[in-house]
Amino acid sequence: MQRSLRNIYQYCAAHSTPPSEVLHELDRETHLKTLAPQMMTGPLQGQLLRFISLWVKPKFALEIGTFTGYGSICIAEGLPPGGMLHTIEPNRELEYIFRKYVEKAGLTDRIQLHQGRAEEIIPGLACTFDLVMIDGGKQDYSQHYDLVIDKMNPGGIILVDNVLWDGKVTQEKKDKDTMLIHQFNEKIQADARVENLLLPLRDGLMIIRVREFEGSGVRGITPEPRTPEPRTPEPPNL
Repeated sequence: MQRSLRNIYQYCAAHSTPPSEVLHELDRETHLKTLAPQMMTGPLQGQLLRFISLWVKPKFALEIGTFTGYGSICIAEGLPPGGMLHTIEPNRELEYIFRKYVEKAGLTDRIQLHQGRAEEIIPGLACTFDLVMIDGGKQDYSQHYDLVIDKMNPGGIILVDNVLWDGKVTQEKKDKDTMLIHQFNEKIQADARVENLLLPLRDGLMIIRVREFEGSGVRGITPEPRTPEPRTPEPPNL
């Protein structure tokens, strides 16, 4: 099964527009110089981020969890003229890689790096957002969502990475980290202010769209939570 998935991934990558040369170089340096290169946004997911940014055309975008900046560059490549990406990263050790490749990509005027914790930085950002990527500490997902939802424009998109947690969310017995991810997924599913789509891309990507109707709860009124409709069991096959 794993081999088949790898083959499918490689086929998809071979039949998709390739990343820029700058991103290829950043990919190589990340694998050479970091202890956990798997934390980097992959090429296919990076292209998806770029496409979503192109579709949404955000005036302001936000990324929580910069790492070496692969995802940052992908989002910024899709920004419209005058668009700005704010990206937040508490770890200063990889800043030199980030700045090197943002400059190589010619995006220094479109990406602003904030170093510190999201809960300290986001309240001080005066803008509202059309596109947000949450990819920081998994234990902080719920808090990060609460921080950004009131800063979203109606119709805005929130992306959340790693929400399948290596498939562990489907297991009956869940460790602490898995339970936190599962509880976050349940929280989004019950939030009437948004509609959402969970995709099995890499380690799971949640796409959340802020509803546009009046009184949606964004920057104001909180509506009643969604109640799942009861499911009628299917008759057994005889």
